[in-house]
Amino acid sequence: MAQQGNEEKIQGDFDGNGTKEYVYVKVSDCTDECDGKCDTTVYFSDKNIKPFTISMAKGGALYNLGDLNGDGKDDIGFYPNWCTSCWHPFYAYTLSKTGWKSLVDPISTHCNQWEEDKFPIKKDPKKKGNVIITTSEWKDDDIKVSSKSVKAN
Repeated sequence: MAQQGNEEKIQGDFDGNGTKEYVYVKVSDCTDECDGKCDTTVYFSDKNIKPFTISMAKGGALYNLGDLNGDGKDDIGFYPNWCTSCWHPFYAYTLSKTGWKSLVDPISTHCNQWEEDKFPIKKDPKKKGNVIITTSEWKDDDIKVSSKSVKAN
């Protein structure tokens, strides 16, 4: 159901005005070894939509998550690239009147979870205003993947 992540650009109606915008990222001050600040900024084809920056990300995959919180706007997912480790947070953002804000806390994910095709966030079909978070955690000397319903911001 969720769109494939895209390192180029994705399309969606992120401000809810009925017109589709493109989203793309640019990385600044980052070497191949992830030395430097490694900030990734998310930009929009519609210049009225403010860009936002994710730190400690060497680029990454953008996702159009659809309208997860029922506000009439598509929400954005971002899965950062990094040079070490298989543990990466998945970020979900929604556009508010004051700018971009987190839809939920960053979701801890491990590459095993992605290989098993367990996407980190989706709309909860049973509870309006909630999303189902699927996360990875280190437990009992193993990586456990679990899901729970939480209220979207």
